[in-house]
Amino acid sequence: MFQASRRDFIKIASLGAGGLLAGPQLWADSDPLYERYGIKKIPTYCEVCFWKCAGWVHFDKAGKPYKIVGNKADPLCNGRFCPRGTAGLGMYTDPDRLKVPLIRTVSNGKQTYKEATWPQAIDYIASKMRKVIDEHGAESLALFNHGAGGKHFGRLFKALGSGNIAAPSYAQCRGPREVAFHSTFGAGVNSPENTDIKNAKCLVLIGSHLGENMHNAQVQEMSTLIDKKACIIAVDPRLSTVASKSNFWLPIKPATDMALLLAWIHVLIHENIYDKPYVERHTFGFEDLKSHVREMTPEWAASITGLKADQIRETAWEMAKASPAVIVHPGRHVTWYGDDTQRIRAVAILNALLGSWGRKGGFYFPAKAKIPSYPHPGYPKPKWTWKDTLNGRYTMTGSAVTNAIIDASHPDNTTDKKIKGWFVVGTNLIHTIPDQKRTIEALNNQELVVVVDTMPMEITGYADVVLPECTYLERFDDLRNSQFREATIAVRMPVAKPKYLSKPASWMVRKLSKKFGLQNHFDYYDYGEILDWQLGQVGSSLEKVRKKGLINYPRSEKAMYMDEASPMGFHTATGKIELYSFAMEDEGYDPMPVYTPHPEPPDGYYRLNYGRAPMHTFSRTANNAHLNQLMSTNNIWVSPSVANKWNLKDGAEVWLKNQDGKVSSFPAEIRLTERMGNDSVYMVHGFGHSEKRLTKSYGKGICDTELMTKVMIDPIMGGTGMRGNFVTFQLTPPNTIET
Repeated sequence: MFQASRRDFIKIASLGAGGLLAGPQLWADSDPLYERYGIKKIPTYCEVCFWKCAGWVHFDKAGKPYKIVGNKADPLCNGRFCPRGTAGLGMYTDPDRLKVPLIRTVSNGKQTYKEATWPQAIDYIASKMRKVIDEHGAESLALFNHGAGGKHFGRLFKALGSGNIAAPSYAQCRGPREVAFHSTFGAGVNSPENTDIKNAKCLVLIGSHLGENMHNAQVQEMSTLIDKKACIIAVDPRLSTVASKSNFWLPIKPATDMALLLAWIHVLIHENIYDKPYVERHTFGFEDLKSHVREMTPEWAASITGLKADQIRETAWEMAKASPAVIVHPGRHVTWYGDDTQRIRAVAILNALLGSWGRKGGFYFPAKAKIPSYPHPGYPKPKWTWKDTLNGRYTMTGSAVTNAIIDASHPDNTTDKKIKGWFVVGTNLIHTIPDQKRTIEALNNQELVVVVDTMPMEITGYADVVLPECTYLERFDDLRNSQFREATIAVRMPVAKPKYLSKPASWMVRKLSKKFGLQNHFDYYDYGEILDWQLGQVGSSLEKVRKKGLINYPRSEKAMYMDEASPMGFHTATGKIELYSFAMEDEGYDPMPVYTPHPEPPDGYYRLNYGRAPMHTFSRTANNAHLNQLMSTNNIWVSPSVANKWNLKDGAEVWLKNQDGKVSSFPAEIRLTERMGNDSVYMVHGFGHSEKRLTKSYGKGICDTELMTKVMIDPIMGGTGMRGNFVTFQLTPPNTIET
């Protein structure tokens, strides 16, 4: 077995198909439901992004799944799936998917993987886990997770006594906005966001690319606004899709958003166009804020942002005219420059001044069903968690910070609280976390690394054990219980037998739990039993919900918005909306947002900006055959002025080199466009895969994460600001290609 202290990156593609793949297949505990019930469609909810739209999988005459469509009764999609959702079958049919458990070993002096049976893989993992627990404690095991599979493993970790469980969706995506809104309103915006877009009269988007990041219901509602000719204001250095549909496009200089936000606050207050009754009744700290922004005029912001003072003033007046039916959108991926919590605090303050929180056309109060947990023994309290390693950092974080767990796993962790074993479930940390070098150093400091995934992502090449998870179409998972205008419960049921030797995460954790005497925490044979019990507690059953796909709980409009006749309490220190935040002040942070200049690109370098495409979800879908046909690679958006300086032609192939000398492993083509400014370049995130087993996406385009060697940490909650990296063009291939 593998005993080395360093894991070489192993390209799983180099492995031949062994006897297990040619042998009999190991099926799931349950037969496909179309065989069991003789039905033509089965309900599911999508796993391709966090929106989790409910849908139907239809079968052909041979009983094979052949299409996925939206469930018309689901308010999150209204019966319409985006390109990613309709391409879900591409995950199921992808020939490149992981097929069999793999264990790292040494053969002829080289590290490689050998195929294993499930009992062999479970025994190996359990023995390594037991060694880590015996020597360091259960707390030294950490879980990185994304998606439904991670929730199952989270329960196993809690049962073992570890609280070191994190998802990149917090520290690398939405964490700053949750802390910012909580410190202002005493509540976050969560997922999906409680934005009442369909009833808004004005929608303000700051670096939020609706239409490209395809959050289903929000995009549909924004389309309604466009048809109604409502006011849309887009702030973006790039003419994005939504900017092209907007009434106002503000091509802001990158990294100066805070100055614009503060100037808008100045105009609302000092030109007396804020919602005065709302502010007087519901907010605290108005006079402090008024004094704070006194000198932050549109003229001041214009000199910083590159915008015109008249543009800033006019757009502030447009918001005020629409008040309270106006939304300054909190965004989704908001980890940019390291001051992100304070930047989103300014967004929250703007919404407060406009009176939009709890008002129709602003932010509604969401509903969520109460679903009881299946009975299980209590979880032991961990002796320590990642928080105990922070030494006073990130004091306002509301969830586990992925990079903090990496720090606790790194050789330079000098505390006695060390993480020595990783489980990585459904998240490709190599493409997700900036500063890849540090991630790999921490990974190689582990005594056990287990990766659970459906595809051979780059992270699998660093694992001691690789476990093939079946796709969401081949398994039961937890009930979908998303917050929205109305509470909705949706179900996911297996529509086909798991291919090859893949298994559901619920099955894996049940097998592992028995090795530690924790099987009472996972008291089921088929996870459908859990869903049936939970649905029974709310007056339904799995069989009943199978016919409709979901349960809707209608809600009155009155419950969605503030009762103007009654006093409103907020979960803050003052019981009001805090324009001046005591929560921030008590932790030693600025109680009101402050503009701080950010570093500028060196001569000949450009800020690296990145974003999404409507047909892809991060790096997860680049290999999906259906979506790969729509977009197989990314390209580099460059302005004509920059292209002329470098003598770059449209379609020219180049590599990128960042400020620290890191060169992209693969090239991408130039996209010459007037839609870009002269101080930055832009690319779609999720490409540049270095794992050859991903046959449709290997070597296609540039991995932006590879070039993010500079990380601007948010001191308030630990988010990893990734837009402080600068790149230049390299016209010839690098001498060596790093994996």
